[in-house]
Amino acid sequence: MPIIPMRTLLDHAAENDYGVAAFNVNNMEQIQAIMTAASDTESPVIVQASRGARGYSNDNYLRHLMLAAAELNPNIPIAMHQDHGNSPATCKSAIELGFTSVMMDGSLEEDGKTPASWDYNVSVTKQVVEMAHARGVTVEAELGCLGGIEDGQGAGLSEEEAQNHLTDPEEAGEFVRQTGCDALAVAIGTSHGAYKFKKKPTGQVLRMDVIREIHKRMPNCHMVMHGSSSVPQELIDIINSFGGEIPETYGVPVEDIQEGIKHGVRKINVDTDNRLAMTGAVRKALAEKPEEFDLRYYLKPARAAMVEVVKARMISFGQAGHAGGVPDRSLAELKTFYSASPA
Repeated sequence: MPIIPMRTLLDHAAENDYGVAAFNVNNMEQIQAIMTAASDTESPVIVQASRGARGYSNDNYLRHLMLAAAELNPNIPIAMHQDHGNSPATCKSAIELGFTSVMMDGSLEEDGKTPASWDYNVSVTKQVVEMAHARGVTVEAELGCLGGIEDGQGAGLSEEEAQNHLTDPEEAGEFVRQTGCDALAVAIGTSHGAYKFKKKPTGQVLRMDVIREIHKRMPNCHMVMHGSSSVPQELIDIINSFGGEIPETYGVPVEDIQEGIKHGVRKINVDTDNRLAMTGAVRKALAEKPEEFDLRYYLKPARAAMVEVVKARMISFGQAGHAGGVPDRSLAELKTFYSASPA
């Protein structure tokens, strides 16, 4: 199956009541881990790249990694997504590169740090929607501000400050009506990066009341959770046991994410957990055999560790076993769909 529009995948998830994990990729080992897990669990998958990843890997290397993933896994539906586009120009370049989905993060200004106005967010998002839909490409937007910073993106809000910038359900419905976006990343209690919560969550981390109200007001737009790594203690323990210095921190419990999926969350971004898994495996391998200098010696266990995290999330979010059911819809078909939809 060729790389498909993300809208097709999210529509299928909505029809079948599951969530789809979106995993960030920077190099070959990560894409191999994602696709191994997808193949083992028969899961459709969203593979996404940030601006930082595109700069690190170079667009052409990254594009061919994605194409190789599709070629080697013809039975797995894959959506290729630009994560946190900071401007229409960034989104345009991703579309021209072959991405089947782009995110226009107009919740922040082009610097990726300063909270933007409503008018700015609506304007840049609508511009990207018009440009992308003309080619059948899916558009994700964002409303509200999450805490933390990851990959240079974020307002840097503290855990407490982020609670004052949750997405307003009424605004979410109006934003979707004005922009026509396919998916909306919402602020419902999560944060970017590894350092989400200072204390172990004792109740629900996610604001389920906010999730339910948002879902009611945008039934034809898919809800997205950013900052959704669970930061497993066992992964931190491995890093710290072999020379790391990760302070006490807690992520979003998988059980909370599963509850969010029941109330309309369809795309769940996971990156930090994979970074922790790979870093711990590398540290362990080098500590156990310090004389080793072959990159393959420590990248193999790193890749294997990420496979296990990705498989666990695919199973937990309910996407496992759904690969065969996702329609093979082309960008051309989505272009027709958008052109026939009321403005």
